[in-house]
This record gives sequence, C-alpha cells and structure tokens, in this order.
Amino acid sequence: MPKFKGLRTAAYPAPDLARAKAWYAEVFGVAPYFDEPFYVGFNIGGFELGLVPDAPVSYPPGGVVALWGVDDVGATCAHLLALGARMHEEPKDVGGGITVASVLDPFGNILGLIHNPSFDPRAVR
Repeated sequence: MPKFKGLRTAAYPAPDLARAKAWYAEVFGVAPYFDEPFYVGFNIGGFELGLVPDAPVSYPPGGVVALWGVDDVGATCAHLLALGARMHEEPKDVGGGITVASVLDPFGNILGLIHNPSFDPRAVR
C-alpha cells in the first residue's frame, strides 16, 4: 500500500494571476519560488500555495478547505481583512486550545486558518 506523506499543496483558482500573486506575496511576506503564466507557487512553511489561472472548475461550497497553521488566528484574520479579504467564518475555539477561522480572499477562495498548540508536523511520520 502506498504511504501518504501529508498535505503538500493547496491550489487556488486565480483568474487574475498578477493580482493574486501580488496579494499572496503581501499576505505571506514571500515571493513565489515558481512563477510561470500557467502556475505560481509559494513555499509557505514547507507547504505549497499554488495559484492556477485556468482552473477547470470552481470549487463548490462545502468542498475541501485547506487550513494554514498560524500562531494567532485573530491577529491573522485582522491582517488579511486589512489587505482586502472578507470574513467567511469568525474565529472560534473548537476545543483543546485549537482555534479556527476562514476568510475569503479577493478572488472568492476560502483561506482557512488554524492554531493547534498540540500539532507538531515534525512528529508526524
């Protein structure tokens, strides 16, 4: 049986690739490591955020949402809202000290956030 090694990439539709690239570069404070007209990739803490200008489908409501780990969900939401995101799901404590929230980026994609003090990705094998 093949072994799954964990999440590697969260791909977001980006019909206006230049605008999306600039927005995410500001959000994460890094330049893309891969920048082509058909795909832009950012290395975010060892995971990839991919921007796809010609995504074949728009992900439906209720589909999969990638949650990006942060130290402070509330402060991160405030930062994203100041950059033009819209609140999708207010920060909430879901138990065990875990806080989640999500915003809609300026392009309509859900950007999920999570703070989980018990999760150490280095311990996952």
